[in-house]
Formats: sequence, structure tokens, C-alpha cells
Amino acid sequence: MDPYDIMLGLILILTPVICWSFTLHDKGMRTPLRSWGEVIHNQRYYLHAMGYIVIIRWKSITDNLNEPIKMETGHWTAWVYALEGDLTLHIQNMFANEALTSFLNFHYLFIYLFLIYVTTVYFAYSGDRDMTDKVTLNYLLIYALAVPYYLFFNVEVTSSWIPGMEALLYHEGWYSVFYASHDPLDNAVPSLHVAIPFGIILLNWLHVREQGGTMKNWRHYRYHVFVCVNTVLFMFTILYLGIHWLVDIPLGMLVGGIGALFIHHLQPRLRNDHGGFFKGFTSQKIRRHVFIEGVVTLIMVTMILMAVNVQTNSVDERVSYQLGPEDSTYEIIQRFSPGSSVDTTVTNLHSNITIEVVVIIVESATPAMENGSIDWSMMKSLGEHYTVAPNSTLTLEIDAPKVYSLVVMHNPSEGEDDVVQVRVINDYHEDVMLLAILLSLPSLWITGFVVHRLRRLSKHGRSLIDSTPSHLWENE
Repeated sequence: MDPYDIMLGLILILTPVICWSFTLHDKGMRTPLRSWGEVIHNQRYYLHAMGYIVIIRWKSITDNLNEPIKMETGHWTAWVYALEGDLTLHIQNMFANEALTSFLNFHYLFIYLFLIYVTTVYFAYSGDRDMTDKVTLNYLLIYALAVPYYLFFNVEVTSSWIPGMEALLYHEGWYSVFYASHDPLDNAVPSLHVAIPFGIILLNWLHVREQGGTMKNWRHYRYHVFVCVNTVLFMFTILYLGIHWLVDIPLGMLVGGIGALFIHHLQPRLRNDHGGFFKGFTSQKIRRHVFIEGVVTLIMVTMILMAVNVQTNSVDERVSYQLGPEDSTYEIIQRFSPGSSVDTTVTNLHSNITIEVVVIIVESATPAMENGSIDWSMMKSLGEHYTVAPNSTLTLEIDAPKVYSLVVMHNPSEGEDDVVQVRVINDYHEDVMLLAILLSLPSLWITGFVVHRLRRLSKHGRSLIDSTPSHLWENE
């Protein structure tokens, strides 16, 4: 069984325990077992389950675009590194500990999945319809919000770029197959491990404050604290394990904040709490929404196309990885259909160091990563081994369909300052730009809606927490 299956199994076992534990202080919050079916039907919670299925499919489509589109979009890692330098490396070195690494590897996957699924169940079990709606939409929409940033503003993980930074998560044998097939290792900005739980925290706060209450007196305060503690731990985990950059944290909070504001203001309309969903709509308001939110969307699409143009024009100057002395890292070649292939070029940009390359199917590489790092001598014996001379290019044709492959690179030098820059370009022979832009439009429109909504609230002297539909403002 892979980590995902095991983690989901644990979640299923622990869900009733968590729901029971966080309602000990008020057993009246609990929904009796005999009433579950009725509650699911009356509150239409089956739509929430369908939403999870939709976003899982959406994620799959997006992930399949991630690698093919990099021919045109490149990545922005050098810009982030120029801003931050080796700060995350210092954090990793300061706290390096084998037991801590094992704990945080588990926490990174398990608690993340736990918060995504169990938070919805907890609020439903405790009879809170509004928060059940909001935390479900939080997962669905925050991932949608991140799509354009993942596709058009790729940033490699820190362990692929900072010399000497260990990939404490991705090079762990048991996890390696799972992450290679689910994470392209360039979705560093923003961090959804920050965005999604921060979205929950902000939704909790917006909900309570609009009702005139305080967080400490809220009946879900204990669960709120649980989410807050784990969010802070996520912020440390993503830096320590060699995954995210420091900038990912505020950007993750920004994405989570946009999603939370959108959901907070939309959910009452979805539930018809102020009359029918379309009540108050007029042709004038619709035209105004289309114009203002359309302008914001158009501006953001223009920025995306400008970014793509910059990357396309600089493809020959692109650096994909930086390998310190005796460092190893890998490029993921995602699975493709039979009869297709991927043309990969690996260019060694160093003037006097020869690097080594191994091409291998993901599942075959796990014996060389059993100790939490890449055992290069073993890796060479498991896959197809090549050398790339200084200022030379290795041309490969990856033709193994329906599997994930790795192009593993190694800097054999032992010199302290011998950092090798490597350029890797993969041609999947696909043009996915139009589909990528279409998948990004919901994110851009949501952003436009939030900007427009906050502007209108401010103009009318109302608080940003006020979710009352605008057609009721003039009647108060």
C-alpha cells in the first residue's frame, strides 16, 4: 500500500475519535447515528461529496498540464532565490534530526489530508451547516485559486535549487513513489499546506465576528485551536523538509484569504439565506459585475501572457537545477499514452565538472532512497547511466508509457565550492496553453469578485465581514 492509502485508512479510523473528542464539552452538539441519513439529505451534504470528486478530477487535469507547459512557462526559482538566498537551508541545518524528520514527513501528508476531509465531517457532525459549507468550499476553491500560479509561475522546491539542501521528504524511499506521481516538485508557490488551513482559520474568524461573538466563546474554539497549531507547524515543516520557500507562506495566506472572503460572502446566497439566489439581480448590476470583474480578469490574463513571453524568450538562458558537491536530484517525467514519447535534453552548464545522469522508472528507484537520501552508487546500478561532459548536452528519448520516470542528476565533485548548474528541457509534443488559460479563469474571476466586493463594502461604509447581499443594504 502507498502512503496515501494508509493515511486515508488512518483518517477513516480516527474521524469518529476526533469528532467525539472535540464535542466532549457539549455532547448536545453531536448528531445521533440514527439521524445521519436525514441530516445528509436535508442539508444536501451529498453535494459536498460530489464537490470533492470534482476537485480531485480538476487537480488531475491540472497536474497533467504542469510538465508539458513548462516548455513555454519555464520557472521563476532564480528570482525567489535571489530574494531569499539560503535562509531555508540554515533552518534545516539548525534543526536537523532524524526523529524530527520522520515525524514531520508523517505530519506533512497525514494532517494535511486530515484537515481537508475531517474538518467537513466534524462541522457536519456537530450540526453546523454554515461552517460545513464553508470549509468544503475552502478546499474546492483554494485549489482552483492556485491553478494559474502553479501552471504559469512555477518555482522549484528548495532542495532542487539550494546547494546542500536535503530533500528530506521527496528522497524518503517509502514516500518517493507517491510524491513523484503526485507532485511535480515545482509547485512551491504558493503553499497549499498554508493556504487551505489558513482559509479555515479565516473563515472561522469571519463567521464568528459577523455573528457578534468571540473566538474563545465559540463552541468550536477547541477545533479552531487545533487547526491553528497545525498551521503553524506546517509553516515550519515545509521549510525544514526542503520543499517550500519563505515567500510561500505569505503568498499561501494571501490565496487562502482571497478564497475565504469569496466563500464567506457567497455561502449565504448559495443557501438562500436572504431570499432566492438571484434575488436583487438587475441588468445594471450584472453589467457592472461583468465589466469590473472582467477587467480584473483581463489584466491578470495579460500579466500571465507577459510572464510566458519573458520565459519563452529566455529559454536558452534557463537554469533548472543547482547541484552542490555530491548532491543528487531528479526531474520527473510524467506518464504519457502508448505511442508517445518525451524528448529530454540535460545540459551541463559547468565549465570543467562532468555530471552523471540516470534514467529510471520511479518504482525501480526506491531501493536507492530507503535511507532518506539518494544512494548514488546504487542508483547507477538500477537505471540507465550516462555522463554529461562540461558545457555539453545529453539528448534522451523517454518512451516508457503509462509510468512515471525519473531523470536523476548527480554532481560527483567533492570541492566545497563546486556548484553545477543544469538545464533540463522536456518536450511532450503537446500544446496545452489554451486549456491552461481556461482552467485558470475561475481563479482570476474569483479574485476580481473579491476585489469588487471589498471595494463596494468600503464605498458604502460597511465592514469586510458583512456578507449581506448588496440589494439589502439600501433597505437597512
